[in-house]
Amino acid sequence: MPVNLSKILILPSQSGYKKKLDALRRKKTAGLSGCDSDETKIVSEIIRNCLERGDKAVAEYTLRFDKVLLRPEEFRIPLPDLKKAYREIERNSPELLRSIRRAIENVKKYQSEIFCGKNKTCSGSTGIRYVPIKRVGICVPGAAAPLPSTVIMTAVPALAAGVKAENIVVVSPPRFNPPQKWRAGKKQSDKGTIHPATLATCYQLGITEVYRIGGAQAVAAMAIGNGVIPKVDKIVGPGNKWVETAKKIVSWDYVGIESIAGPSEVLIIANGQADPAFIAADMLSQAEHAKDSSAITLTTSGKLASDIITELQKQLENISRKDDAAKSLLELGAVAVIGNMDKLIGFANELASEHLEIQCGKSSRKIAERIENAGAIFIGSFSPVAVGDYWAGPSHTLPTEARAKFLSALSSNDFVKSMSIIEYDKRKLAKDAADIIRLAETEGLDAHAKSIKIRQNK
Repeated sequence: MPVNLSKILILPSQSGYKKKLDALRRKKTAGLSGCDSDETKIVSEIIRNCLERGDKAVAEYTLRFDKVLLRPEEFRIPLPDLKKAYREIERNSPELLRSIRRAIENVKKYQSEIFCGKNKTCSGSTGIRYVPIKRVGICVPGAAAPLPSTVIMTAVPALAAGVKAENIVVVSPPRFNPPQKWRAGKKQSDKGTIHPATLATCYQLGITEVYRIGGAQAVAAMAIGNGVIPKVDKIVGPGNKWVETAKKIVSWDYVGIESIAGPSEVLIIANGQADPAFIAADMLSQAEHAKDSSAITLTTSGKLASDIITELQKQLENISRKDDAAKSLLELGAVAVIGNMDKLIGFANELASEHLEIQCGKSSRKIAERIENAGAIFIGSFSPVAVGDYWAGPSHTLPTEARAKFLSALSSNDFVKSMSIIEYDKRKLAKDAADIIRLAETEGLDAHAKSIKIRQNK
């Protein structure tokens, strides 16, 4: 039976219109999970267990959640298997490998151009030094679909910042079942692994530390480092609510993270000039990720809103992930009509979406200039999210659930830490000594003041 998507249409003429908009606002700005949420409690227990029991716990959770039985020594993908996956892609899908290489070059160019590490100009006695983070962990989703693009969009910015390929760790769920039995281990039982396209992308980038584990247990293993995986210093990458909750928890004590990047979401701003078929396609491209992804369109045109629903109904029947997309749209999707563009832009800034498309004809760029909160802005009818997901250069790892109000897209600048440089000589210190002493004594820090005074007599 066809899914009735008219339920997601929100019109000013409907009773409870404002309440529906408020409910939409609450859904998208509620945050991932509070300290007392079920997700936080469950993930905290997983992390505690991995801290206390190491790889034994990681293996148990991998069996429980991914239905794959692995011994700790089987977590890591052997280098020959990475090379084998690369050669298979090279032989069987040379066009795919060319596309991967071109995408890598696009991302590398963009991330190198925006890198802050090139800017070291400061005053004569002060400066700044940028140092690449030593060891980085990357979460690559793989439950719903293989995502080699995530390897590109996370690892290439790290490489552009100076992180060495041998210090990049990739983890991904063992959801791919190869046609032949997995060679590792004496028991030749079928073992899940990582999709060959993802492995080939790692090999292309020189990344050799790849583990077929995922979920909260993989985040814990990288953050704690008390097992097969040596501890990393920062964890990045998108994921479902369990992965992102785990990232948030381990960031309190163990490692750095870039942001909370998932589940995926798109917000589309459209006026009467937009093509409803384009908008429906873009909403479905997000909804197909998983049932907890969201796709929302805000428009000033009631006719466009109705046409979008019609297109959604038609296009939904022709995508492979129809069931997931339908659930996503019914639970978190909306096509809402808002009276005027000023109110619509204000609402969009409040939602602060991960992906924000603007399909408003010649007005698109001007509207984009009024957007203050978004992970990434896609301007015009021919800039769908997929261009950013795979190709353009900016990373597709973006803050979600209104965190774009205070967080940014992942970039090469997330993979360096800065150290302030202060170098005074005797003359410079003498010139500023009285002011420094005065401030120190005002704060009652006598020893601070004396550390300046003692140098005045030398």
